[in-house]
Order: sequence, then C-alpha cells, then structure tokens
Amino acid sequence: MEYSPPPLFKQGPSALARLIFFVVLALALLISDARFNTLEIVRGVLGAGLYPLQRAALVPRDIFMGAADLAVTSAALRNENTKLKEKNLQLSVKAGDATQLNAENAHLRSLLQLGSRASTQTTPVEVQYDTRDPFTQKVVIGKGAQQGIQNGAPVVNEDGVIGQVTRVFPLQSEVTLLSDKDQAVPVQIVRTGLRSVIYGTPKGDTLDLRFVPISADVQTGDELVTSGLDGIYPPGLPVAKVVRVDKQADTAFARVVCLPIAPVRGARQLLVLHYEVNQPPNPEEVEAAAAAKEAKDSKGKKGKAATAKGASAPGTANAASAPAATAAATAAATKNPEPAAVAKKTEPAAAKKPEKSEHARKAEPARKPAPGAAP
Repeated sequence: MEYSPPPLFKQGPSALARLIFFVVLALALLISDARFNTLEIVRGVLGAGLYPLQRAALVPRDIFMGAADLAVTSAALRNENTKLKEKNLQLSVKAGDATQLNAENAHLRSLLQLGSRASTQTTPVEVQYDTRDPFTQKVVIGKGAQQGIQNGAPVVNEDGVIGQVTRVFPLQSEVTLLSDKDQAVPVQIVRTGLRSVIYGTPKGDTLDLRFVPISADVQTGDELVTSGLDGIYPPGLPVAKVVRVDKQADTAFARVVCLPIAPVRGARQLLVLHYEVNQPPNPEEVEAAAAAKEAKDSKGKKGKAATAKGASAPGTANAASAPAATAAATAAATKNPEPAAVAKKTEPAAAKKPEKSEHARKAEPARKPAPGAAP
C-alpha cells in the first residue's frame, strides 16, 4: 500500500526545482537592472520606506557616540580648542587674501569683458554608514533629492576631495569615494601644471596617476589638485600627493603612486558642491545637432513634395495635354503658312474666271504653238 503524507506536510515542487527557479529569476533581475535600470524606481521606494528603520537602527550608535563625546577629558578639549583657534586665524588670513584676489579678478574680468567662469554652492551633509558591498569604496549620506542633492556632484571636506555622488534617493545619497577603483578625477600637478587623470585602486589604500609620460617632470611630494576641465570638479581642490614614481624603459608611461590628502574613510562631516560652469556649448555637439535637424527638415520636405506630386498627377497630365496640342497646332501653322495664303489668292481667281465646260473645250480650235517653242 502506497503511503501519502497528509495535506499539511505536502512539499510541492522539489527543492532542486525551486532552487533553479529562484537562481534564474535572480540572474534575470540582475541582468535587467544592470543593463536597463529596471529596478531603479523600486530601489528608490524601498530606500524611502526603510529610512525610518535605518534611523532607528542607528539610534544605539548615536547614543554610544554621544556618551563617548561626553567622556572626553577637559585637557583634550582645551588642546583641540587651541588648534582650532590657530587654524581659524590662518583661515581668516587666507579669507582676506581670497577676498582681495576675488575683487582683483572681478576687476580684470570686467576690464577684459569676460564673464564669470563658474558659481559654486555647498550643502553640508553627514555620513550615516558604509555600503554593504565589500568590494567598493562607498558611503551613504543623510540628504537626498528632496534637499537638492544632484547626481554627479563632487563631495569635499576641509582638506580636499572625498568623492562624488553617484546615486541619489529621495532622503539619502550614495557617495563613491576617491579611492574606489571605478572613480576617476582629472587633476594637474601644482608645480609643473602637468594634467592627467587619477584613479582609485582595487585595494582602496592608494591612488594611481595614469597617462604620465616617462619624460614628464614628476617628483615625490608633488601636490595634485583638480584641473576643472571636466566641468564637474571646481579647479584647485586638493586631491593627492605623489609618494612614488616608477619609470621603466619598456613602457611609454610612468607608474605614479599617490595618497589622498583628505581622510577618505575617516571623514564624517562633508560638503556637497553644486558647481555650475558658465561656458559655451561644445562646437562639435552644436554642429551635430544642426546637421541632424537639417537632415530631418529635408526629409520632411521631400515627403511633403512627394505627397503633393502624387495628389496632383492626374490633373497635371490633363492640363499639360491641352497646352501641348495648342502649341503643336500653332507650330504647324507657323512653319507652313503657304497653303493658307495660296488658298486665299486662288479663291478670287477661281471666282472671277469660271471653268469652261467640257463641250466648250472640245469646240474650241487648238492653238498653234509659237515658232521655237517646245511642242
């Protein structure tokens, strides 16, 4: 007798079949999201819905950090206060110099009739936590699209560049740090003005300055700042310092190892920059857009002309046949006017001299031909 389990313990499909189904479903979702961003809206809704839970989960950490801050000794606070006063004095001096330089720059630009290059606004943010992916260098900040954070905005602190906003949610944003392997920043060397691009590394502890020729003047200790050529990062922001330069004869480029100036992983309070460049559009893009528009207009005109020609073809043929016949008749009359003239001349003569009857012609004697005339 075959044994069958009660309805309560029926398993349904086998475990292997369910495993294969969910693996295929996960792969399909991963590929569709990576290629077509199909789950971006779902991700934003989930992020907004889980935000209260995330804040609640961070409450113990905030309480612990608050207690640790209260436990700091007065000596440490006094030392920190002294350092901050010294730094504030240095910054005040630099601020005075910067104000004077800005005034001089504005005067020179007005003298040369040049417009303002760019305008920069800042939004203070705070790092909430790191992302779950151990193979990327990313953090999550506590402000998003509702606070005016834009995708692609640079992120800095008081020391230099920290990273770039790569994903924006309604109440949070994801920042890719400078040391991430997929992050690239156009920089230039302060001492020589040499421009290049700096990349992160897979380990995330150093930076790699690429595309530097072997003959380039690069030394250990050179400071790298943003060049501003990409229109994303303002020019002059500190990025990194050169720590090692390896030049090999069998390669066209030198290997330049750098360290970030700003504490990429240790920074907590950050600034998001809203950098707007006031520059004319790219001429190549303008020409391409104009060519595409002209091609579209010409295509539309050709289509309209073909439609109008097809609609007026029968009437045009009938109208063209009548002028053709009239022109042919006129040309025939113009080329051979003699028959009409002869008819006009012979008609009165025939009327004046009627033709003799056959009987009269027979009765009339034959005329003798003149001498010497042809018979």
